[in-house]
Amino acid sequence: MKLIAFAGSNSSTSINKKLATYAATQFKDSEVEVLDLNDFELPLFSVDREKVLGQPKLAHDFLNKMKSADLLVVSMAENNRNYSVAFKNITDWASRIDVNIFAGKPMLLMATSPGARGGASVLEIAEKYFPRYGAKILKTFSLPSFEENFKDGEGIVNEDLKNKLLQLIKEIQNEQV
Repeated sequence: MKLIAFAGSNSSTSINKKLATYAATQFKDSEVEVLDLNDFELPLFSVDREKVLGQPKLAHDFLNKMKSADLLVVSMAENNRNYSVAFKNITDWASRIDVNIFAGKPMLLMATSPGARGGASVLEIAEKYFPRYGAKILKTFSLPSFEENFKDGEGIVNEDLKNKLLQLIKEIQNEQV
């Protein structure tokens, strides 16, 4: 099974990229490709820019990555209770090519943050809207208080939260067989 994992963030130290990478590597017998939104950076979308630039190759590349996956593992960064500008921008460009951005692919949708709500606001928004863009959300997971519950090189260190994520992954793998 081919997994595409990414964070809805362009931060070089993204905690959501760490979570997405960790979760993707917990799937058994899978090929994992981790995307970096910095590799899909485009000017801020506007119809005026679209008239000049057309449909940029990077937006096509992003769509092709989504289409190439058997499963998407996405962890959304929360900026002011919403998507990051980097994520919103690439999806704005991509949706002008194909509104079915997530290509009908099954998805594990997650979020984390330094706070106790674990990105709950952005997770709620994404869970509501991603299906309109072709996501088949199988499970959601929120990791609160990232610095307390996740350690580089170890992953999720809170046993209850770790077991919850591993159970969700097991359920997804059973559904995909």
